[in-house]
Amino acid sequence: MTTAMTHDLEIAATSALTDHADCSTDPNFSDPFDIGNTKNASHVLLKRWRAALLFKLAGQRAIVLGTAVAPPSPTGDYGIGLEQLASMNRDHNLSALQQYGGQVRGISDMLKTDPETGIYGNEDGLLKRRNTFGSNTYPVKKGRSFLMFLWEAWQDLTLIILIIAAVASLALGIKTKGLEEGWYDGGSITFAVLLVIFVTAISDYRQSLQFQNLNEEKRNIQLEVPADGILMNGHSLAIDESSSQRPQAPFLMSGCKVADGAGTMLVTGVGINTEWGLLMASISEDNGEETPLQVRLNGVATFIGIVGLSVALLVLVVLLARYFTGTSRNADGSVQFVRGTTTVSKTIDGVIHIITAAVTIVVVAVPEGLPLAVTLTLAFSMKKMMADKALVRRLSACETMGSATTICSDKTGTLTLNQMTVVEAYVGPKKIDPPEDGSQLHATVSSLLDEGIVQNTAGSVFLSKDGELEISGSPTEKAILQWGVKLGMKFDVVKSESIVLHVSPFNSTKKRGGVALRGQTESKVHIHWKGAAEIILSSCSRYIDVNGSLQSMDKDKDFFKDAIDDMAARTLRCVAIAYRTCETDELPTDEEQLAQWTLPDDDLVLLAIVGIKDPCRPGVRDAVRLCTHAGVKVRMVTGDNVQTAKAIALECGILSPGADTNEPYVIEGKRFRELSDKEREQVVQKISVMGRSSPTDKLLLVQTLRKQGEVVAVTGDGTNDAPALHEADIGLSMGIQGTEVAKESSDIIILDDNFASVVKVVRWGRSVYANIQKFIQFQLTVNVAALVINVVAAVSSGDVPLTTVQLLWVNLIMDTLGALALATEPPTDHLMDRTPVGRRELFVTNIMWRNLIVQAVYQVAVLLVLNFCGISILKLEKDEKAHAYMVKNTVIFNAFVFCQIFNEFNARKPEEINVFSGVTKNHLCGNSGSHVCTSGIISWPLAVVGKFIPVPKTPLAKVFIKPYQRCIAARDARSSN
Repeated sequence: MTTAMTHDLEIAATSALTDHADCSTDPNFSDPFDIGNTKNASHVLLKRWRAALLFKLAGQRAIVLGTAVAPPSPTGDYGIGLEQLASMNRDHNLSALQQYGGQVRGISDMLKTDPETGIYGNEDGLLKRRNTFGSNTYPVKKGRSFLMFLWEAWQDLTLIILIIAAVASLALGIKTKGLEEGWYDGGSITFAVLLVIFVTAISDYRQSLQFQNLNEEKRNIQLEVPADGILMNGHSLAIDESSSQRPQAPFLMSGCKVADGAGTMLVTGVGINTEWGLLMASISEDNGEETPLQVRLNGVATFIGIVGLSVALLVLVVLLARYFTGTSRNADGSVQFVRGTTTVSKTIDGVIHIITAAVTIVVVAVPEGLPLAVTLTLAFSMKKMMADKALVRRLSACETMGSATTICSDKTGTLTLNQMTVVEAYVGPKKIDPPEDGSQLHATVSSLLDEGIVQNTAGSVFLSKDGELEISGSPTEKAILQWGVKLGMKFDVVKSESIVLHVSPFNSTKKRGGVALRGQTESKVHIHWKGAAEIILSSCSRYIDVNGSLQSMDKDKDFFKDAIDDMAARTLRCVAIAYRTCETDELPTDEEQLAQWTLPDDDLVLLAIVGIKDPCRPGVRDAVRLCTHAGVKVRMVTGDNVQTAKAIALECGILSPGADTNEPYVIEGKRFRELSDKEREQVVQKISVMGRSSPTDKLLLVQTLRKQGEVVAVTGDGTNDAPALHEADIGLSMGIQGTEVAKESSDIIILDDNFASVVKVVRWGRSVYANIQKFIQFQLTVNVAALVINVVAAVSSGDVPLTTVQLLWVNLIMDTLGALALATEPPTDHLMDRTPVGRRELFVTNIMWRNLIVQAVYQVAVLLVLNFCGISILKLEKDEKAHAYMVKNTVIFNAFVFCQIFNEFNARKPEEINVFSGVTKNHLCGNSGSHVCTSGIISWPLAVVGKFIPVPKTPLAKVFIKPYQRCIAARDARSSN
């Protein structure tokens, strides 16, 4: 059996999960990986199982291949059972494959299928197979309905308090004023609550649909291995198995991406009997934990609710005491309650009036618009983050990212481009700088290099319809082909100029591959070799310099060895290209002998040595520096060896030059895993780079950091990253390379797979947090001022100047338009000058308290003066008392509203003197306000101009009525005739 698979990956060592036994302590579940039982499992068990699944499988793969395998147990009409097939494929057990009847042919015979034509049989036979081995489907989590989002939005504590207040207000209002007018207050509260619930649910539901659409689009453009199986044959087949666990030929794992070529496989497992299916079936969307901001907001809302209820209860007791002691008076000065005189009906009405005042106090105190304001802020930021290549799956993740104290990042594809590139090249002793500068090479050298690159590869170069080059092959081959194209190589032309006589495929043991070819017009045969630089160099006796001259290798061999060692020390993959000539008569004449011919590999001429690496993404170093400046620790967690990880970390800026690179600053995953819990907690803060890490190690790192109080963000793209993504406070999956499992486990999807976009998310998260703080300061100022004025007025006179409807109107306007004005404050650079907000830091800062108290004291003073001295200030002493009170309360309400308008600007800049700085950059807060003011101001000169327009002395009504009257008179005259 032959394979054409290319494995160009370094896979980290994996160990068995020792926690598996803990997951099965529940006597109700004999097998925690029995997906059918997970619906009855507790949340804790589900969480453990999900994290343990891949590691259990990885541990199983530690089985020694020489271990004797039990003979297959026939199942029904088939010679091998479902569990044995699945186990063989999951464990990559070659010994089992060989024992089950002679590799693929034996397995296919047991399954009664033909390797050439596939399954044979009728519909009944297919049904029998489906019942025996399952169908190629797995439980896909259904999208939540809109009703589910409504239910979640309704769970907010603030809204529950308001619903109770609405019911009480509605009942009391209808009792005292009748249905026609009594529903106003209760109905207004109900409307406010429903508005908040629906806006929140709609926002979350739209985001859910957006993610589903992204997944559908991804499924349309990716080609994946559809099931677990064994490769039978292939052509230039390249499988990107970086998303799976320890891939090994000839086993193919479902869910891995097909990078190139074609192949045929024997299916050995489908649906939930595959590794992929088990993962998809066991992943749940939410771990039920609250984000740091949610914890703080709930604390603020709970505190305000307790204060509001306490004050309302106090007011209720005081007003009832005043009422029944005869100290409460009506507007005309008469006593409200006189023992033995006041009827029971009037007493009940009086008590209801007092209870209504207490309910109003609750409505004043509870920030009913807070959930709405937070939702609008997060939704706006989420929409803007899309422009910065970040798709937010969970709204609360916006702010959580702003609190992140550490980011555990992958290397490949996130910090690096995941595109192997030639970054250094030597032709003879001369270093070609830049390496793609073909003008430094003689035509002879260029011709030989082109020939060796084009013909000695399994890759290809294709010019697409849009004019872009598409290069296929393994990562190393693609890098060398890309280098050749940059040197000026014409792939199709070079391909057509020579005939391939014999190919010696690349051998991972010998670390080289060769090809023999003859030019269309030449008699000599060129044999080209390509492989590991030290292997090729040892076979070279000469080299060709940039001028095309052949030189002896004797005196310069040490130079080439030093160059190779230097590139290897910088973690470059060193590849050498060499050739030799051979006369035609030296070749076997018989085709069969030619097919068995061993290509000569001595007396080679060195053409070039190239250094290949996966370069860092542009801007990554600046992004890491910005994170460090902002107090966010960036840690690299990779499966690559420690030396490679260390070099990339130095290039990215995760490690600074001269920094300590010994343990525990740079540590292997296995070493970290072997530490005790206490030892891990002692060293985890020092770790900057973790190499040779398995998914177990990544998960342990995240868990240990969270125990230390860190807010952890994790980036990942593979199926094996799912546990760590789910465990982290913020999981960031990659939109291009990421698998569905990784995306399902993440909170935010980075659409361009770029670490610089992760930093933008941090910036946006901090902006969201700061804007919500601004709104909380604004909201609390309003609540304190309204609460104090209503409490004082209620205790002193028994009436409240600010009614429930008025306060709800103010709150809804403030919590929508006001919140949007603050939410749309764009992120500023100074946000990255702050340290991140930790889990245990207070949400309402001292600066916020200072601003709040100053504003609240001023507003309360103004409103109290108007409440107690308003009638005299407005000169209403001679008016009827009822009318005077109405005018006074109207002035109080308008003064209260105007105070909030100007306080909105104060809230924009909690720490700056100039509250108007940057106001024009905010569309809702600055531009819209300026447009309104401008349109209003224009009315003044317009009125002046209008006054110069002459008007007739006759009233305009008569001018327009006279023609109408004439028409009526004429009609009447015609009808009388």
